[in-house]
Amino acid sequence: MHNYNHTVLERFLKYVQIDTTADPLSPTFPSSEKQKDLAKVLVEELKAMGIDDAEMDKWGYVYATIPRNSDKKGIPTICFCSHMDTAPDCSGTNVKPIVHKNYSGAPIVLPDDPTQIITTEKHAYLKSKIGDDIVTASGLTLLGADDKAGIAIIMDFAHYLVKNPQVKHGDVRILFTPDEEVGRGVEQLDMKKLNADYGYTLDGGTLGSLEDESFSADGVTITIHGKSAHPGYAKGKMVNAIKVASEIVAALPKNEWSPETTEKREGFVHPTSIKGELETATLNFIIRDHDTKKLTEHEARLQNIVNEILSNYPELETSFEIKEQYRNMKEVLNTVPFVTDYTIEAMKRIGIESEATIIRGGTDGSKLSFMGLPCPNIFTGEMAIHSRHEYVSVQDMEKGVATCVELIQIWEERS
Repeated sequence: MHNYNHTVLERFLKYVQIDTTADPLSPTFPSSEKQKDLAKVLVEELKAMGIDDAEMDKWGYVYATIPRNSDKKGIPTICFCSHMDTAPDCSGTNVKPIVHKNYSGAPIVLPDDPTQIITTEKHAYLKSKIGDDIVTASGLTLLGADDKAGIAIIMDFAHYLVKNPQVKHGDVRILFTPDEEVGRGVEQLDMKKLNADYGYTLDGGTLGSLEDESFSADGVTITIHGKSAHPGYAKGKMVNAIKVASEIVAALPKNEWSPETTEKREGFVHPTSIKGELETATLNFIIRDHDTKKLTEHEARLQNIVNEILSNYPELETSFEIKEQYRNMKEVLNTVPFVTDYTIEAMKRIGIESEATIIRGGTDGSKLSFMGLPCPNIFTGEMAIHSRHEYVSVQDMEKGVATCVELIQIWEERS
């Protein structure tokens, strides 16, 4: 690819300026209609490349195919996937991307809010990117590299394959999803329509990172029905559901078992919301561990804490509901190790040292793996995600394109 003029930066700068923030409170799919604004642009660009079957379905998914150009038989169909939405944790409206060419290592002061300063002291990975071209936002919003860096990489990869038919490959399927950031990314996905054998999400971080292991995840909803009474005459009658819910949260361990006190393979139980009134209150938790069997242990421990608090209120009606969210992709990928091995080889061919990393979270790939599409996660360079300090190296994105090009050739060679 030495003589190839990458389009990844041009595409990325365009995509991040399209607001695609997901809405965690919306019951619709996609959760925000504006995600389709980007989907429409991607379909137009794919068709302009000559990929005629590019389309957006009613749910906002984008599907496209780069047809096989190899005469070999039995080449698996490979899917490359990224998500279009951005996280609701930080504003994604009116994003103003800034390219800092040949980054010197000096603090980056974001102009629209000079109190937002990106430094190598706070962002250790940035120190290794001195000399790269770094893209940031302007200080008031996130950048949207999560996951528009992945989208730009896949689009540039598609552009390269179309322009370079000498690169032999089987059928390549492209998939862009909405609502990954609110955990609903593949909720309406038509797997028969996707019609792929193996897949890769482009939604990872540091150069060379290859994530083939995620959390397993459950959600727990605790509902407390209190006893209402007029506050002026409530003695011996009222039981305030808000107070009971607060007692449960206060009883959680302070120095362990939480996101803020755990790392690496340690699991946690995390209250994500508390809402209600005197008569009814609801607590929502997420339960996370890399060992799926440990989820039941965490849930039992949480149930015991709840029971201990509720033992002081025997007259109350309560419920404790557990809902499966996703499972560790490693359980599937262990059965098809070549999917990961080919990626390691692809990185090696372009001079990247791969690093197997675990995700303390989940991606579309977690669910896709259990839906029949084994799907590890490849780096994009996106860093400091979900924040106003979000940044990405242009050179990392270009190496992501090169990785995909080598990877698809390996699949053709090994078939």
